Amino acid sequence: MQLTTLQYRIKDENTAKHLNKMAGAVNFVWNYCNEVNYDRWRKFRKTYTAFDLNKKTAGCAKELGLHSQTVQAIAEEYAKCTKQFSKAKLSWRSKNRSLGWIPFKASGVKVQGDTVKYQGKTFRFWLSRPIEGIVRFGSFAQNSKGNWYVNLVIEDADRGRLKTCRKVGIDLGLKTIASLSDGTELSRENLTKKYEHKLAVAQRAGKKKQVKTIHAKIKNKRKDWNHKKTTELVRDYDYIAVGNVSSSKLKKTRMAKSVSDAGWSSFKSMLAYKAVKLGVEVKEVNESFSTVTCSTCGERTGPKGLSNLRIREWICLSCNTSHHRDVNAATNILLSAQGIVRRRESLPL
Repeated sequence: MQLTTLQYRIKDENTAKHLNKMAGAVNFVWNYCNEVNYDRWRKFRKTYTAFDLNKKTAGCAKELGLHSQTVQAIAEEYAKCTKQFSKAKLSWRSKNRSLGWIPFKASGVKVQGDTVKYQGKTFRFWLSRPIEGIVRFGSFAQNSKGNWYVNLVIEDADRGRLKTCRKVGIDLGLKTIASLSDGTELSRENLTKKYEHKLAVAQRAGKKKQVKTIHAKIKNKRKDWNHKKTTELVRDYDYIAVGNVSSSKLKKTRMAKSVSDAGWSSFKSMLAYKAVKLGVEVKEVNESFSTVTCSTCGERTGPKGLSNLRIREWICLSCNTSHHRDVNAATNILLSAQGIVRRRESLPL
C-alpha cells in the first residue's frame, strides 16, 4: 500500500468566496486552540493533547460552516506542531498573514470525476491526471496568488512495473542539472536568469501581484520539469545512485542563485518517493572527490579547484582514459554506491 498526494487546481473562481469564508473559520479554530493551550501552559506548565483539544472544540463545526472532522484535523495538526517545535504558543493565523487551508478526511468529502463535494458545495477542478485509488484524507489549500487547490491523499495499490535490470549514477550540477553515468544529460534553461529582468522591473515598480505571479511561474516550471525527469528515471532504471550534494552550503557562495534555480532538494525528494512506489532502489552516497577521481583506475588526476571548473573534459595522466567531467563523476557515484573500488594495478618494474 502506498500513499500518494495529488494536487488539482480549483476551476471555478466563483467558488473562491466560499473557500475563503471556510478558511477564516479554520483560522478561528486554530487561534482558539492557540489561546487555550497557551493559557494552560502559563497556569500549569502543561499543554493540551489532540484529544483534549478535540473535546474543547466539539460542537462548533456546524456554527462555523465546517465539517466536524475538519475541526478535529485542525486540532490534531495544532497539537502535532506544538510537540514538533516544542512550543506552547504558535503563530496566529489570519487572512492577511496566512494562506488559506481547509483540511478534511475521507468521510467529509465526495470525489466524483472532476468534482469534489464538501459541506453541500460542489467544487470543480482541472483533472490533470486520473484519480486511481481510495481517497484517505486531504485539504483545500491556497497559493500566494490566491488560487485554490484541492490536495487528495490517495491509497494506491502497488502495481509495480517490469524490471529493466539497469543501474545508473547521477551527478547533480548547475549548468547540467543531472548527468547520468551512461552519458545522458538532463538540463533545462536557468529560469531565475530568464525572468530576473522582468522580476526586477516589477519589484521596482511596486507591482506586488505581478511579482507573485512571476515567482509562481518559476516555481511551477521548475516543479513540472523535476516531476517529468524523475518519473522517467524511475521507469528506466532499477537502481539509482545519487550524490549527496548540499544546496544549503552552496547557497552561501556566489553561486547561490544558480543553486536555488537547480532545485536539487526537490529533485531528490521526488526521486525518492517515486522510487518507493515502483520498487526502485535509490541510494544517496558521499560524492567527495568523484569529479577528480578517474573512474577507470581510481587515481585522482582530474582538474582540481574552482579555477578549473571550466574544464569539462580531461585525460587521466595515469591510465590515459578520456573523461567527460560530469559523466565520470556520475560513474564514480554509482561505483561508490555498489561498494566497488577502482585501483590501478602496480606496473611491472
